[in-house]
Amino acid sequence: MSEGADLKELRRRMEGAIAAFKSDIASLRTGRASANVLDPVMVEAYGSRVPLNQVANVTVPEPRMLGVSIWDKQMVGAVDRGIREANLGLNPIVDGQNLRIPLPELNEERRKHLVKVSHTYAENARIAVRNVRRDGMDTLKKAEKDGDISKDDGRREADLVQKMTDEKIGEIDHLLAEKETEIMQV
Repeated sequence: MSEGADLKELRRRMEGAIAAFKSDIASLRTGRASANVLDPVMVEAYGSRVPLNQVANVTVPEPRMLGVSIWDKQMVGAVDRGIREANLGLNPIVDGQNLRIPLPELNEERRKHLVKVSHTYAENARIAVRNVRRDGMDTLKKAEKDGDISKDDGRREADLVQKMTDEKIGEIDHLLAEKETEIMQV
């Protein structure tokens, strides 16, 4: 048995990069409300910055409205401030211990900006996948140099790593195209 790159581990790491990308693009707002829009919001709570979902529940009561039910009424101001400072273009309306967040209609300029942001997320995911490939290739070169595997085995495994990389980058491109279409739909 050769001591080359652990292909299962490389695949797991590449899939982790894709999962992070899916999470990032899910937080981009399209034409309809989604609780994921507030995922990047951090709130100053109890002396540290925590994600919004650790101090409140986010619901979607209407297609163009988000609801935030805050568990501790002393946190209402901090949650309101966190949402406004997240630069999501949202203006919460305080209603007791709850926040109502109307989602404005997306204009063409905002849609184009969201597409640019999604391209940035996609490029970050591609870079992460390529970094995993580089790690795998380095492992193969070291194993080849140390005599753990033959040149032929090293080349064969390198081809497998490259094929896996191309497959994952293709998956990222496909997800990006879907998200771009979803954002640009009127």
